[in-house]
Amino acid sequence: MQKSAFQGNILRLIRNEIEYELDHSPPLQPPNSFGPFTVDERPGEQWISLKRNFGDKEDIKIEATMFDRSVPTSKSTKTEPEYILHITFIVNISKAGATEALEIMCSAWPDTIEISKLCIRRGINTSPSSYGGPEFEELDDQLQDALYQFLEERGISDELAVFLHRYMKNKGKAEYVRWMESVKSYVEQK
Repeated sequence: MQKSAFQGNILRLIRNEIEYELDHSPPLQPPNSFGPFTVDERPGEQWISLKRNFGDKEDIKIEATMFDRSVPTSKSTKTEPEYILHITFIVNISKAGATEALEIMCSAWPDTIEISKLCIRRGINTSPSSYGGPEFEELDDQLQDALYQFLEERGISDELAVFLHRYMKNKGKAEYVRWMESVKSYVEQK
């Protein structure tokens, strides 16, 4: 009897939490595109994928995490901390018939992207080449600017950072409700 009362209490609390989330801040239907990119939500995962073709020869794939860290803002205080959320994403650009791909590791801040590293990957499912090159900020300033322009021509710009932050905020809500539903289903099992 005690197990049944305990189980009933957990179920009631879970149902209340799901109801609260759906009533006060329901997740929206996620968009399935961003500009020329198609978006794969990957329900139940902490990643999304964006894909597009560029020109006749390039296939571009972006893998983005949900929020993976935060940094205090300049307005942050000990009593009222404020944080800027961060998203990591990887851009993989492959060319038709080539065995190598350019892989660019990036950060999406709320309104800007930042390149952290780039390397050549030999084959889609292999590790980066043995020498991955210097850190991005060690490159010549003109080369850094040219690489940002290269990405922007392919639709990878500050607008993508804004989109990813909105998308992941919504995905976080949806994944939380999905997780609560899974826990509820497990507890309901006899």
